[in-house]
Amino acid sequence: MIHFSVESRNMYLGLCTDGFNLFGSFAAPYSCWPIILMVYNLPPGMCMRLEFIFLSTIILGPNSPGRNIDVYLWPLIDELMQLWSSRALTYDVSTKQNFLMRAALMWTINDFLAYGMVSGWSTYGKLACPYCMENNKVFTLKQFFFIATDISY
Repeated sequence: MIHFSVESRNMYLGLCTDGFNLFGSFAAPYSCWPIILMVYNLPPGMCMRLEFIFLSTIILGPNSPGRNIDVYLWPLIDELMQLWSSRALTYDVSTKQNFLMRAALMWTINDFLAYGMVSGWSTYGKLACPYCMENNKVFTLKQFFFIATDISY
């Protein structure tokens, strides 16, 4: 069996996602969550070019997908697992030959809220930090009420 790194034409991928409001107003209850795959085994000048960024899914709806984002990601993850395990017959234009390509999802790129949705990790409460875990120094702020009696400008 040939190791993944021996074949330079194998794909190193990153999965990116984040939600936004289509209408630019938080009053309109509608959100859009694009799921993008980026190829990372290209030269740095080519990685961020539009022809090498793949929009795989768009999740539209009145609310963000929340913890149900995995339902939308399963078809993509199934295809990526198939590319990893059984490979895909691919044509290389430069050598004019077919080869068996594999793909590996290296990481996900998203903000902390989307990270919680994609990974299933709770980003709220005492164990919100996935790095610190239970070794963090959690504290809560006590509520203070200030009454402004004399305001001078």
